[in-house]
Amino acid sequence: MTVLASDRLERGRRAYADIMTVPAPADSTPATQHLLDFVFAEVWQRPGLTRRERRFVTLPCVAAADSEGPMRDHVYAALNSGDLSIVEMQETVLHFAVYAGWPKASRFNMVVDEQWERIHREKDLPVPPPVPLLPLSTPSDPEARLAVGEQSFRDINCLPYAPQRDNPFQGAGILNFVFGEMWLRPGLGMKERRLITVACVAFQDSPYPILSHVYAALKSRDISFAEMDELALHFAAHYGWPKGSHLNQVIAEQKERVTEEWAQDGASNR
Repeated sequence: MTVLASDRLERGRRAYADIMTVPAPADSTPATQHLLDFVFAEVWQRPGLTRRERRFVTLPCVAAADSEGPMRDHVYAALNSGDLSIVEMQETVLHFAVYAGWPKASRFNMVVDEQWERIHREKDLPVPPPVPLLPLSTPSDPEARLAVGEQSFRDINCLPYAPQRDNPFQGAGILNFVFGEMWLRPGLGMKERRLITVACVAFQDSPYPILSHVYAALKSRDISFAEMDELALHFAAHYGWPKGSHLNQVIAEQKERVTEEWAQDGASNR
């Protein structure tokens, strides 16, 4: 191993310990070496996204991958570092459930509970009581809730229309819950929800959701062009390069679309 490679690997070990809040793995297999000298010494250190923001990309990736070890490790690290509060982590699980499925989210939620208890056990502290669910911040009246969902759908997706109500998937699901409740919950900010969503639609292989959510995140300016490029790299490192390549392609297409729309908007306002 060259001196340069050795220095880079040592930098990766320090970065791993800082990010994961536990010592770096000691084995010298190629997979572990490149995990340390590229994923942790390079990707996690890049300035395009903060460490906290990278957590919101990583967590959906490991929760969807059905890899128990990485899921436990990243949940523990996000909470133990203080980068995410327990409320933010629980909101991440709920948001993930909508965009990646309730069965995987059920396991994700169990791991969150286990690691939250572990952190307090290691510190010899009691687990604090959960934050009360009620009252909800969104309307309880069904008509008002659907109206809120319709407006929220338009605002978040940067579209002039909303789905029809009289379809169970669209009315009860999309309007009543996803946009009438979940996206509006106070436990996470809009940017964090965008990061989670883009990661989820990127591994789902569903053509319209990846297009629409990348577009909306860029058009709304909640995620900048440079941040979206960085999201694609971080996603590729944690979920795989083929899906990362597809996400990168969609990002390029939606950047062009958004740039053209902004130009048209500017021209029409002159």
